[in-house]
Amino acid sequence: MVEEKRTKIKLGRVESNKMDKTVVVVVESYRRHPIYKKAMRRLKKFKAHDEQNACHVGDMVRIEETRPLSKEKRWRVVEILAKGSKGER
Repeated sequence: MVEEKRTKIKLGRVESNKMDKTVVVVVESYRRHPIYKKAMRRLKKFKAHDEQNACHVGDMVRIEETRPLSKEKRWRVVEILAKGSKGER
């Protein structure tokens, strides 16, 4: 019996591409406050590996968890879902 490897996948927007082969991806999620029940927006930043330097600021990307590539980089860009607008580049 072969076990299938489960990897974590997240969708986010590229916030920075100033590093070589690395992009900063912001993932947005919503949680309900435990007492007040108001929806709160949570932003989390991930550093992801971009081998071809193809991502630009504002692009929507899919990232996947991988082995540690550097001190803070544990994700890689799987695909670019949508290009950002020219004004954000």
